[in-house]
Amino acid sequence: MHFKLILTFVEDSKTSAVMDAARKEGATGATVINNARGQGLAEKKTFFGLSLEAQRDVVLFLVEEHLSRHIIEKIAEVGEFEERPGTGIAIQIDVEDAVGVAHQIEKLVDVVEAEL
Repeated sequence: MHFKLILTFVEDSKTSAVMDAARKEGATGATVINNARGQGLAEKKTFFGLSLEAQRDVVLFLVEEHLSRHIIEKIAEVGEFEERPGTGIAIQIDVEDAVGVAHQIEKLVDVVEAEL
């Protein structure tokens, strides 16, 4: 079984919704890193040196490769990444090897066979 790592940078107010949507599409879990900062094309406004931008979370999903496209599309939809600039991004990268995922593989075998 092959995996992809989906890295999602999302407004903290949408983290739970993104995680729920990814789970419904086949993600078996996630890791959340809170309080990330970033910059886009335009600088964010400040008020007396304090940033007015929304807080971001980094959400990491290790998912089976056949499910990854469905999951990343649903993440983008729920996070409104295409509708509102600056709300977040999601990328996926290939995972060459992974350990500690045997319990996930057991659950995913039937789901992946149904996809194929």
